Amino acid sequence: MDLKDRIKTLSNQFSEEIIGVRRHLHANPELSFEEYNTANYIREFLGKLPIDQTDEMATTGTVAIIKGKNPDRKIVALRADIDALPILEKNTAPYKSTNEGVMHACGHDVHTSSLLGVAKILCALKNEFEGTVKLIFQPGEEKLPGGASLMIKEGVLTNPSPKSLFGQHVMPLLPAGTVGFRPGMYMASADEIYVTVTGQGGHAAMPETLVDPIVVTAYIITALQQVVSRMASPKIPSVLSFGDIEGKGATNVIPSEVKLKGTFRTLNEEWRMEAHAKMKKMAEGIAESMGATCDFNIMKGYPFLANDEQLTNRSKSWAEEFLGKDKVVDLDIWMAAEDFAFYSHHIDSCFYRLGTRNDAKGITSGVHTPTFDIDESALELGVGLMTWLALKELTI
Repeated sequence: MDLKDRIKTLSNQFSEEIIGVRRHLHANPELSFEEYNTANYIREFLGKLPIDQTDEMATTGTVAIIKGKNPDRKIVALRADIDALPILEKNTAPYKSTNEGVMHACGHDVHTSSLLGVAKILCALKNEFEGTVKLIFQPGEEKLPGGASLMIKEGVLTNPSPKSLFGQHVMPLLPAGTVGFRPGMYMASADEIYVTVTGQGGHAAMPETLVDPIVVTAYIITALQQVVSRMASPKIPSVLSFGDIEGKGATNVIPSEVKLKGTFRTLNEEWRMEAHAKMKKMAEGIAESMGATCDFNIMKGYPFLANDEQLTNRSKSWAEEFLGKDKVVDLDIWMAAEDFAFYSHHIDSCFYRLGTRNDAKGITSGVHTPTFDIDESALELGVGLMTWLALKELTI
């Protein structure tokens, strides 16, 4: 039996156990940087395997080292995120969240259970490959500053230093049984915008005596769209959206203050910084011209995510070899953000997508929704493919 068939056999053999792991994690979600029970579960699972080294990092993060023959020949890393979201789950599955108001609505339970399955296969194949595989179980992907940035600061990409890194993420737009790749620019940077417009409130029937911050804010929101529509190059994808506005007035009361929250995303770091300055200058200028003041703050978030072209192209070819060409698709640019992007600015990286959709079963909800779920048949594929990619990369 060749290596590919060995991996497929073991992935199938462990599939029931890994589905159980995923269900346990899904039923017991924890928020970003609070994943203490999750971390203990991961460490206990790994402790039952012949892992060569296990380290704790960023408090709830775990790094495991699995060495094959000639372990210094080459080192490859695999990453899974472990945190959940502050969402009240509306599914009725027996494994639904037992932590009310917290839910694995972004598939991190899938990522973690898949990587634990990879660990089992790699340990079973330690005498059949050369090199070392580093497993990264990362906390806090959903919350700034991002667990990836913390783990990098704590040395996750050193001692030993991997040559390449793979990340796998669920995608409910793709049917289970398929995967997707995109070389080069893939996901956007993401910055949080917090604005406070201050005027002079009072009775709504006497506008001439006031400085209405609601009107000022409306002008600011409208004008800032020019940053994307008229100041950005059409060749650079950019998004500016405001999702929260708070005035706390009434039908006959003009408030003195309005708070505004939004996000800015793009795929170019130089333009990103330029846009920050333009937005701040424009908002403050509009407020001043109308007699108000504007406190415009941008919390810099994750950078854009760029997949290494050569690594991703060969990974796509290996996926076609493992699954068949008809099961591997090309992805478009995605304006969501991922803190895996931090890794991609330090090491050759490949962040690919695992299909989890099943229309026949009604499994169609998107991530970050209270009804998100997966076709669990995707787990066997996810475990097998990630193992295959790691071991193929070790041979390069």
